[in-house]
This record gives sequence, C-alpha cells and structure tokens, in this order.
Amino acid sequence: MKAFVKHEGLAVTIDRANIDTDAIIPKQFLRKIERTGFGIHLFHDWRFLDDEGTKVNPEFELNQDRYKGASVLVTRDNFGCGSSREHAPWALEDFGFRSILAPSYADIFYNNCFKNGMLPVVLKSSEIDELFEYVTKNVGAKITVDLPSQKVFAENGKEYTFEVDPVRKENLLNGWDDIGLTLRFESNISSFENKQKSSQPWLYQTT
Repeated sequence: MKAFVKHEGLAVTIDRANIDTDAIIPKQFLRKIERTGFGIHLFHDWRFLDDEGTKVNPEFELNQDRYKGASVLVTRDNFGCGSSREHAPWALEDFGFRSILAPSYADIFYNNCFKNGMLPVVLKSSEIDELFEYVTKNVGAKITVDLPSQKVFAENGKEYTFEVDPVRKENLLNGWDDIGLTLRFESNISSFENKQKSSQPWLYQTT
C-alpha cells in the first residue's frame, strides 16, 4: 500500500451530500478481480451521458478543465454511504485522489480508505463551507493535507486541524495495510512454523 505523509494537490468540489458507493462505482463495473483499473468508471453515471461512457457530461465537475488532475476531493456529509463495496476507494485512488475532505463518512467506506492508502479527513461543516468557497472562487486552487501534523492548509492562508485514530495514522504513514501488518511479524511466523514442523511434522505432510 502507498504510504500517506503529506500531499499537496489540485482540489475539486462535489456539492452533494449522501453520495453512495453505487454512484462512486456503479455495480456493472465490479466484475474485475484486481484492485486496479476502476478509475475509468469513477462516477460513471455523472461523468457520462451514455451507458458506454463515450459522451462526456460537460456539467460534471471532474470533466471541467479547471479540475483536470485533481487529487483532493472536497464534498459533503455522509460520503461513501450505501453498500460496503471496497471498489469505491479503489476507484477513487485509481483515478488519482489521495485525500477526501468532508464533514462525515459512512463507517465502512471510511475504514476502507485507510486500508487502501487514502486519507479521509473529517472537518466541521463550516470549515468545509470555507473550502468550497476557496476552491470555487480560485481556479487551480490547491490544498495540502499533512498527516503528521494533522492539518489541512489552503493557499489563502487558512488551516484546519483534524483528528485521526493513532493506529490508523501509523499504518498510513508507513504504508501498512492488513498484509503489511502481518509481514512485520514474518520472522516470528517463520520461527513458529519451523518449531512446529519439528514437533508436529504430520501437520505439514502433503501426501
């Protein structure tokens, strides 16, 4: 998993509350077994005017030239609600997003972001309102998200503090997903297996 320490990126706003995971990555695109390649289908029904994805919707924020290459998403309450599909953060990360700023998230989506190297930041609604105003009024507006200091910085001089669970913070700083956490104890696991092979060899017989 890619570590997250400090990220500065172009910001985009999506002014909708209760954006669910089916809007983030519609169900018809969940057939892949790998984690990559979902970005092209992100917000499909909003980004495109046809089912095939050939007619771009010029009104949708991610299709506007000023937001091309955005990697920080500013949005509204209850982002990522709906089903528990992990494909939602996969699609956001694959598209290029590294951090999301919102007043609240669905619990499962929030947890899945940390497990996939993306930082979901919770800010007050009033602070999100300020960031909406900053981004919409300034073409090319960038936002910096600093995990060690737990601060968000806007280029207009505003800064905001956010809370994050210490364990999730450490894992994200080091790029440890669940597999990475297990591999930290690889030597202990190997030592145990070697001892067990000697004391209980029948457990390892394959024929």
